[in-house]
Amino acid sequence: MQKKRGRRVLKVVLWGLLAVVVLGVGGILVWSQVGVMPAEPEPLAEVRADAAIHIEDAPQGIVMTPADGDSDRGLVFVPGAKVDPWAYASILQGLVDDGTTVVITRPWLNLAFFDLRGLDQFTSAAPDIDDWAVGGHSLGGVRACRLAADAEALVLFGSYCADDLSTSGLAVLSISGSEDGLSTPAKVNAARHLLPADAEMVEIDGASHASFGDYGPQAGDGTPAISRTDMHARVDELLQGFFAELPTR
Repeated sequence: MQKKRGRRVLKVVLWGLLAVVVLGVGGILVWSQVGVMPAEPEPLAEVRADAAIHIEDAPQGIVMTPADGDSDRGLVFVPGAKVDPWAYASILQGLVDDGTTVVITRPWLNLAFFDLRGLDQFTSAAPDIDDWAVGGHSLGGVRACRLAADAEALVLFGSYCADDLSTSGLAVLSISGSEDGLSTPAKVNAARHLLPADAEMVEIDGASHASFGDYGPQAGDGTPAISRTDMHARVDELLQGFFAELPTR
């Protein structure tokens, strides 16, 4: 009698645990799809209208290449949490115009934290390119730091590393914003020791967290004091200068 009662209790406990797991997984799936910040249509339309850029919606992500096919370097860029990958096409447009192939990833569940794919899963979109940098915005930047061991360079937009890359020898460009309410200047500075000593650290005056993409205001962020045009021009200047100094194979 006691054995039967014990088995019933065990079944109840096991079914209860299964229900908790199912509800937890279901909750994460629902949460990851709710509140995704879409790309603003006007900046994206400008990119699509750029005859110098070829855009492919590929399995590896959004692949932007110079239309003339003259590209010998690449950047894999990881979006911030719950941000439409297309929201970064415009701010990276100038880099492509200058000859760099850009692959903007689509993180699993819209969260880079859950995306465990290696860098080669994205660089396969342009197999002829040997020299790759990796970068990302916000949580995407944290993920990019994890992928940096397989890249030649690292680019951070309003982000910082959780991994120690201080002795990696990587070329690093970290761009932050003075008005960023999420990856605040204090947080960026607190993680500075995790980057190489010669990492290029640039704080853009007036830039907020959402200034690094075209997806509108973001909860918890500061108020930007820089226009989209000026922000894109400044980021483009920094990126082109950084990539121009990278050695090629």
